[in-house]
Amino acid sequence: MAAAGGAAFLPLAVSPALGIQPSGAAEGKLRIEELELTSVRVTERTVWMFVHLKTNLGLVGLGECSLGRRYELPALGRAFEAARGRSPFDIEAYRAAGRERAAAGGISEATAFSAIEQALWDLVGKAVDAPVHVLTGGRLRDRLPAYANINRATRERTPEGFAASARAAVEDGFTAIKAAPFDGFPALDAPASEVAAAADLGVACVEAIREAVGPDVDILIDCHSFFDVDLAVDVARRLEPQHLAWYEEPVAPTDVAATKAIERAIKQRMAGGEFLFGIEGFAPLCREQAVDVIMPDVKHCGGLLEARKIAAVAELDGVAVSPHNPSGPVSTAASAQLCAGLANFEILEMQWGEAAWRGDLVLPPERFENGSIAVPDGPGLGVELNEAVARERRI
Repeated sequence: MAAAGGAAFLPLAVSPALGIQPSGAAEGKLRIEELELTSVRVTERTVWMFVHLKTNLGLVGLGECSLGRRYELPALGRAFEAARGRSPFDIEAYRAAGRERAAAGGISEATAFSAIEQALWDLVGKAVDAPVHVLTGGRLRDRLPAYANINRATRERTPEGFAASARAAVEDGFTAIKAAPFDGFPALDAPASEVAAAADLGVACVEAIREAVGPDVDILIDCHSFFDVDLAVDVARRLEPQHLAWYEEPVAPTDVAATKAIERAIKQRMAGGEFLFGIEGFAPLCREQAVDVIMPDVKHCGGLLEARKIAAVAELDGVAVSPHNPSGPVSTAASAQLCAGLANFEILEMQWGEAAWRGDLVLPPERFENGSIAVPDGPGLGVELNEAVARERRI
């Protein structure tokens, strides 16, 4: 790695397929020159956005900055200024230049910063012809267990609709299912009858999922912070017969005291942190052991290096790591590179059932088999965007 920044830049010679044949010192120094964004329409509620960092020597780094329905992310331009003209090996310098704005600027700034950081790692891996997990300590596992997030694929938001999606995901080989049956929950100051009816519906949906998948499939429930402490505890106790694998974010994870109060009052394991940024966002949850599982997202938490630091903090406090990843296949590849080497990794999220062509959007194709995914072993993140598939759905 130290030699990679030297004049000869010898590792480039091991990647002849990329067409890079440096003949002298100046040619052998990678520099980031351009940023390009590709936005792909998935459904009416989902767009996947991918960044491409282009260099003076033809190498291109790939990252993902998907953020709901958005198909543009102006914050990318600001984040790119911290990378423009640098060597992709200068990841810490990029972080020093851009991290403060990412931490203070909200989800858009954090996502832009994180996507470019992913792409820097992709470039470094391509330059030395090694997957990212090799560059960050090697891997502990070749395959990663994954759960199917059925939420966006479930259009009929009824017990029958959730049950059908859960059953289909299990038929696809998944042994763990996640849903958010409380989406659309009324404000807590709405009439009590409305709040009660929404709670009843959500509980009924979870009961239907359990009946559909049987006793041996893990069920994870995301509450998207719709509750307060009392309601969260009440709902959790009503769900105890369904033996949840975890109960996710019944209140905002930034409210550590409320999260801890719920965790102490219920039997289910607690999870949370999907949109938090950096060590400073996750450390209070871990230090207070307010959750059993943290969920850093490589698209939002600061990128791969920050996610590793977050996982190390969690490990000190006995907290497991299950990355949030209701995302496209590039983020999934980046998450797999991360999880391959984490001692406290538990399970990876997969956004199931949104698009039949999902796996073919990258090369080599993304494939989940028997509820798990192989850690990509190609250079960098291990995947490239399939331009033919992306072109058909580009916004």
